Amino acid sequence: MTSELLLAEGDALSRRLMQLLPVTLDDQNRVILLGRSLAVNLVNALLPTIEQVSRRQDTPLHTLLESDLDGKAVIEVVNFDGELMYRLPVRDYLEGLLFQRGKLHPKVMESLTDALQGDEHRATRELVSLLRSRPVLQALERVLQTILKAAP
Repeated sequence: MTSELLLAEGDALSRRLMQLLPVTLDDQNRVILLGRSLAVNLVNALLPTIEQVSRRQDTPLHTLLESDLDGKAVIEVVNFDGELMYRLPVRDYLEGLLFQRGKLHPKVMESLTDALQGDEHRATRELVSLLRSRPVLQALERVLQTILKAAP
């Protein structure tokens, strides 16, 4: 179920990217792949990081990927007793990492545009570069700090 939730979020991201990137009909499948890859990789980077950092701070937290009432993916963070400490819709999380004021961050736009223009190897390199980029890592750090501050 969790992989289906992430793929659905990746598909939603792909639809948005198709409106923002210079996409041709031939590029649509690649944009879907990029959107899904971003959703899966960015969520799978956050979940274990929360758990590892919280353990080091002696406030162990556990993360879950759940479905909300509308069937959309939500990251839930619970404490050792199972008490819900934080809920973060995956769509909001991806928005915070990839967008600035409703527009793709310039580095994100550059990487995704480059990924569309080359072969599969170039697309993979651009995706990895994007995941390691300063704006994405800084946004990930802000999300992590927000979540850890919510947990007493």
